[in-house]
Amino acid sequence: MITGWCGFPLPQNEQLQWGKLLLLLWLLATLLVLAAGCKSSPGAIKEQLPKEQAPRSQADTVTVPRIGGEPVIKLVRRATSHGSKPEFLSVTLLPGRGMNTFQITADIPGKGEISLLNSPSLEAAAKRLIATGRDRDGNASFSLGGAFLVPYANRVLGTLSQDGQTITTNWQGHRLAFPANGRGSNRFAVHGLILNAKAQDLQLHKTLDGQTETAVIHAGDFGGHWLSDTDLSFAIALTGDAVETTVKAKNVGTVAEPMAIGWHPYFVIPSGDRSQARLHVPAFMIAEANDAIPTGRLRPVAGGIYDYRCPSGVPLENHALDTGFSHFTRTNGNVEVRLTDPKYNYGLRVEGLSPEIKTVQVYSPEGKPFVAIEDQFNYVDPFGKQWKGRNTGVVTLRPGQSVSWRVRVALFIPESTNCPAPAN
Repeated sequence: MITGWCGFPLPQNEQLQWGKLLLLLWLLATLLVLAAGCKSSPGAIKEQLPKEQAPRSQADTVTVPRIGGEPVIKLVRRATSHGSKPEFLSVTLLPGRGMNTFQITADIPGKGEISLLNSPSLEAAAKRLIATGRDRDGNASFSLGGAFLVPYANRVLGTLSQDGQTITTNWQGHRLAFPANGRGSNRFAVHGLILNAKAQDLQLHKTLDGQTETAVIHAGDFGGHWLSDTDLSFAIALTGDAVETTVKAKNVGTVAEPMAIGWHPYFVIPSGDRSQARLHVPAFMIAEANDAIPTGRLRPVAGGIYDYRCPSGVPLENHALDTGFSHFTRTNGNVEVRLTDPKYNYGLRVEGLSPEIKTVQVYSPEGKPFVAIEDQFNYVDPFGKQWKGRNTGVVTLRPGQSVSWRVRVALFIPESTNCPAPAN
């Protein structure tokens, strides 16, 4: 029985009306509770992710065509230092083009987010990386971003075939033939055989301060150009303090093979002012070359135009570089090359962590606002007769053996500069 005011019973027809009203109120309250729960559930799911870490960005794969037949991948993290120090924010990778490190971004105090690699937009890159015309053999890959160079880095000279398509050379009595994809005053093979290779088994791994992408390229015999079969595994790790990359080559075939690994990243001079940008290369020797062709002789840098050993760096000014540096003073076992831009209060450190990294090729044409810092195993033309038996950095991998190339990129705020430009 439903009672009215002061406990007096209500007539039966009014009790029925009150009952309906109470039922409606109960249903309304239930719906409000359910609605509140639905609104809060996305927030609850979001809180399961670390606050300093964002999921892999899919924006690029939505707005840009696949490059090399595979989606573009972007590793991302959120800035956590509130502008108190430089920190990395993202790494963009091209799995369809040999895992090319297409772009790296960072947050620089007082400047905000900037791009560290000299690359076009993804839309422009998609129009260039088409595996035909100038991009035949994947050549456009080493004109942007940071291409990985396997199973050799830089130029390989040798005998040019009559049709002009192939360079032939020898390794330990075995004939090697490569596409003649390099053009200059001489034809040559250049920058390895994975420029347009497709990566497989891609996996994203979340970490406390960023993300890591792993992948595999089952290179086999590199399209019939190599002596044995090879698997390449990649790990690119993004954190606030560093971008660290490991490339591991394993001989999965039945005979011994030569192996060399390198990287071709075009690091920008953020201010665009080359005249005051500074370079530090802790090398005692360079490979002598005529028109980019090595003579087989090494030359000391001391007192000459290639002496970049000053710790705070030497001004680039108008000095063009396409030079192979070697015989390094190592810091904690690592080769540390530094690029600084005093006008921008910016410093970048490229650390070669693998003992097999024997040379660093530095490429920086006059007038260009970038410096390519190429940590690699081998000298230019590592199979050439001009080296007369010298160890040129090529590693011999027997069946089942592997070797790793590992490089870390870090940021810093440069200190005062006090080194003069190199002597002419």
